[in-house]
Amino acid sequence: MINFNGNIVEEKQVISINNRGLNYGDALFETIKVSHGKLLFWEAHYFRLMASMRILRMEIPMNFTMEFLQEQILELISYKSLLDSSVRVKLFVNREEGGLYLPDTNNIDYLITVKPIESDFYLLNDATYQVDLFKDYYVSPSLLSTLKTNNKALHVVGSIYAQENKLQNALILNTNKQVVEALNGNLFLVKDQVIKTPPLTDGCLKGIMRKQIIELVKQLPDYRIEEASISPFELQKADELFITNVIVGLQPITQYRKKSFKTEVSKALLQKLNVKIRLAN
Repeated sequence: MINFNGNIVEEKQVISINNRGLNYGDALFETIKVSHGKLLFWEAHYFRLMASMRILRMEIPMNFTMEFLQEQILELISYKSLLDSSVRVKLFVNREEGGLYLPDTNNIDYLITVKPIESDFYLLNDATYQVDLFKDYYVSPSLLSTLKTNNKALHVVGSIYAQENKLQNALILNTNKQVVEALNGNLFLVKDQVIKTPPLTDGCLKGIMRKQIIELVKQLPDYRIEEASISPFELQKADELFITNVIVGLQPITQYRKKSFKTEVSKALLQKLNVKIRLAN
């Protein structure tokens, strides 16, 4: 069961062949972790969604408040008897049917899905996690590339490339040959006392967990954060590399080509992240 425009219905009753997200990629989504009825980083998700809808010139309904959408999410979680669990929520917004490239309307439909996940807090995965560069296609930096849209062909092909090469993930480059992000999250690089992450102007996703980690790094007395371009040559010189997203939290990279990495900073940040979540409850 899913929530479609405020109604809990069967999944098969929803998507039309004329859906604009299906036909033109005219859609946005937010992936949200909800733990025991608590929407983690909900304010950041909400404001990113509102900003993204404005950029795509979608009409924001008057009732699309933080409180309304939270109620809609929790209603579906409750219906599926998952209020005492941790779940992955996908909030999907697309322009209503009608038109070709030029839409007939800027009004929107919304759809919410829920799937249970195992862990309430973020756990460190210290298993082998090997990555390499995906260089078949490149991100073209722009405001659109920072949005969480369903235009993810590059990430799909990149994921197949990673699987074929027995990698756990791959790193994406932009058209300036700078490292932008991983296939499923933002990238951070640790070298000496500096922790770097690519700036939004390089084309990376405006990640919710990226923002949280930037704030947490500022609490580490021995490190400073830099939003600066990362060249492929820097990867093998790094002390640590890690990936962030709202579902896994923080994923250390253990190997890039022949270089192996430490995980001390990753562990410290993950502890601070879990403390922040507990204090927010």
